[in-house]
Amino acid sequence: MPLTPVEIRHIQLKRGLFGYRKSAVHRMMDDIADSFEAVWRERSQLVERVDELETEVTRHVELEGLLRSTLVSAERASQELRETARREAGVIVVEANAEARKVLRDAISEKEQVMGDVRRVQALLRSALAVVDEGHPVAARDAPKEPTAESSAPAPGWTTSTPTPQLPPVSVPPHSDSDDVRKLAG
Repeated sequence: MPLTPVEIRHIQLKRGLFGYRKSAVHRMMDDIADSFEAVWRERSQLVERVDELETEVTRHVELEGLLRSTLVSAERASQELRETARREAGVIVVEANAEARKVLRDAISEKEQVMGDVRRVQALLRSALAVVDEGHPVAARDAPKEPTAESSAPAPGWTTSTPTPQLPPVSVPPHSDSDDVRKLAG
């Protein structure tokens, strides 16, 4: 068992005729040497352990620095990715809005063109119906018109040299395509 410094200071060696007894001094010196050797061995082990721990701490500090820099890089990359994704999403939205406006303009233009075509067809159908109605009035379908004295008499100041030829009456079936045309013409 190692001796403490307080124990060494309080050692009382026995005295002999010519000073301290040699055996007691040698035993005490051996005990002190053994104690000093044990402390020295323990100290060297502790120094080695301290060196190991300092090396490990240094490694951990380096690892911590590396982890911090990696974390900062990852955060920066994450922020850049978010910003890039936000910009790309904005571009996609702008492109989608532009495409939607283009499709809407094209649809409106096509609608206007179709409506113009419909108006032209309706106008043509109305004019065709007007021509049909003028040339063949409803009364003319049922019975041919006989010239009356009023209609055959010349207007004052007019002379007629030849009689006007009468067209034969045209019969129109009661339900014809002209009714369908009238529906289309509005």
